[in-house]
Amino acid sequence: MTAVKLDGVHTHIGAYHILHGVDLVVPANQVTMLLGRNGAGKTTTLRTIMGLWPASAGRISLGDDTIGGPGCAVTTPDIARAGVAYVPENMGIFGDLTVRDNLLVAARSARRLADLDTARLEWIFGFFPALRTFWLQRAGKLSGGQKQMLAVARAIVEPRALLLIDEPSKGLAPAIVANLVAALRELKAQQTTVLLVEQNVAVARALGDTVAVMDNGRVVHSGAMRELAEDEALQAKLLGLAMPAH
Repeated sequence: MTAVKLDGVHTHIGAYHILHGVDLVVPANQVTMLLGRNGAGKTTTLRTIMGLWPASAGRISLGDDTIGGPGCAVTTPDIARAGVAYVPENMGIFGDLTVRDNLLVAARSARRLADLDTARLEWIFGFFPALRTFWLQRAGKLSGGQKQMLAVARAIVEPRALLLIDEPSKGLAPAIVANLVAALRELKAQQTTVLLVEQNVAVARALGDTVAVMDNGRVVHSGAMRELAEDEALQAKLLGLAMPAH
């Protein structure tokens, strides 16, 4: 079963042609890694799926529904209401709001603090205990790593069908990265689909079920994450690196 599919997607940003006919299939209830060198088009792909940058050609499907492409009237709020959450590389948190209020704003079904799912909050605090410690702290006062925890927590404060996450381990200490990996594994077990851009190859190896590698605005390789992780020659060809076995 396919959660998201891109067919021949092109994206222009002003005068710049960034995506050049991206074909991508994201299987449902799996973690798909989107890898590639800096500037390959990974972030643009996520933003185009989310409708933040419109596809100038091609088609984007969420399940059986078209959500992107020329003439498509679906908006970013529509996509969010369909159960898609996006964690941008710049985190997308509200610096003037507290940790508590950032999560409350992100919870679509909650109009007040009492409406938040307390069991789910406790589950999140188990992975990111700093969020409990700084619950009433303004988000702008948090450290970079704490802001990243909050950005991820905002995306998972309620169950989502699809998570689009751009480099979530960036700036996190190794122990918190391990917690992040554990959280995403549990989300997959809860039937959440994840499309994850990640430069940390250990995270990619630990989490990925499938992988797509981008270069120059195109997907140049797709397949099982395990196959790429076990083929050092292919890693070197596609990424210019080798993934550690442990």
